[in-house]
Amino acid sequence: MTPGSIDYAAARARLDEELLKRFPGIDRSAPAASDRKLVEDGKIAESGLLKLYAEACGVEFVEEDEIGTPEPFPDCSATFLNTHCCLPMEWDENSVKLLVTDPYEAEELDFMLASSWKRSITPVFCRRPFLERLLSKVQSKGEEEAPVEAEDENTLRSMAGEARIVRLVNDIFTQAIELGASDIHVEPGEENVAVRCRVDGVLTEILTAPLKEFPAIASRIKLLGGLNIAESRLPQDGRTNVKLGRTELDMRISTIPILTGESIVLRLLDQGALSFDLRTLGMSPEHLAQFEKLIQIPHGIILVVGPTGSGKTTTLYSVINQLNDNRKKIITIEDPVEYKTPGLCQVQVNHKIGVTFAAGLRSIVRQDPDIILVGEIRDRETADIAINAALTGHLVLSTLHTNDAVGAVTRLLDMGVENFLVASALFGVLSQRLVRKICPDCHAAGTIDGVKCRRCNGTGFKGRCGIFELLVLNDEIRTAVTHDASSAELEEIAVRHGMITLKQDGEAKVRAGITTAEELGRSTAEV
Repeated sequence: MTPGSIDYAAARARLDEELLKRFPGIDRSAPAASDRKLVEDGKIAESGLLKLYAEACGVEFVEEDEIGTPEPFPDCSATFLNTHCCLPMEWDENSVKLLVTDPYEAEELDFMLASSWKRSITPVFCRRPFLERLLSKVQSKGEEEAPVEAEDENTLRSMAGEARIVRLVNDIFTQAIELGASDIHVEPGEENVAVRCRVDGVLTEILTAPLKEFPAIASRIKLLGGLNIAESRLPQDGRTNVKLGRTELDMRISTIPILTGESIVLRLLDQGALSFDLRTLGMSPEHLAQFEKLIQIPHGIILVVGPTGSGKTTTLYSVINQLNDNRKKIITIEDPVEYKTPGLCQVQVNHKIGVTFAAGLRSIVRQDPDIILVGEIRDRETADIAINAALTGHLVLSTLHTNDAVGAVTRLLDMGVENFLVASALFGVLSQRLVRKICPDCHAAGTIDGVKCRRCNGTGFKGRCGIFELLVLNDEIRTAVTHDASSAELEEIAVRHGMITLKQDGEAKVRAGITTAEELGRSTAEV
């Protein structure tokens, strides 16, 4: 390919035509500014725009997983590559494949480099944050990685404000949104920084960066969360809202010192994507009918149990959403308050000033609520107050960390709550887990191995649904509780009265083609 062999003017005209077709009425008098606005407004992803431009030029667009880190190109300064944000990825004596990110600079680079390098130039488009990471890796190749040293606050603040670092952190957020991640983990190691996302409950690495970039990345994230950027020896917690295109994320940020620096975890809550509806959680018609009948009882305790990350809070908020109307006073006490919800009085636990679950709950009862949501029952004091509230005409919703439904009964007894109080106040226990659902595109293609499926990122799974076990206390179970029956005895009575166990509900979802036996085994291994 010789200089000028791509008709860039014609390519831009084709791109304008395609974008005007997709987004009628957009102003293309300043194409670069118009492109930026389309991306910033979330109307098109950066990768989508570059794919259109590559197609218009008749060249390639590459994804991050399609190429490795190339060797340094001879006779080319790092300053030039960084300034023009370009990088040779393949070359021989006659030609160079050049990674570029700016469609409007590609033509200039084509003419400039073909002459100076005496090779034909073939542009290959990729996203800018990815190319900047590649440039950093290439320039670090063969060099001994310098240890990450403590910097003063002004230096850290300056590093965090560099455009390259801002783009890199925004790119991490964007990739997390595209994957539907619930958490981002930023972890410095011995040689580099790994960034992983938890998608459908499973961690997957999305990028690595040179270790020397960690102080700047960490400082950028800390600034967003209002944390002390100069403090790396103590754990810190913060919260922030980030708007990327049409997506607004509520982020909880946690840092903790580790041997290689700091582990940073960001919990992502997409406020625009929240949907608290019992019908969308994956309950069978039988479970849904039973549970909806149970939550209409105006008093008593209903517990949702399961390990961390099993969707308990989502289920409780789905219950609250269904019960929330102007005729009821609903107060919650949580640690932390995850979902800010109109119509609720939400209390944040604050141990520093003595607002614990027990202390907060004691005050809440005096507020004349109809429904009380307690984030978690952790001790006897909280359990006793919750039971008293339930026995005096309030509906109390809460969670416990137990493996199955009957385990909630024995957990309360182990806390020291009297048998007769548990038997009187507890009306139902919903135990749950989350399983990954088979990707519909992979399923339609007759495979679940994912291969190159973009919808599920090659995992074979997309989204999650619950598997459930609902224990409804009847007279026989209450009598058994008062007589100190074992968990096995309680489960035998419950099953005899029709309780569907977690494994049975999961097996039904396997037969229905919703999930796989292997995924069910992974989720219920400890049950």
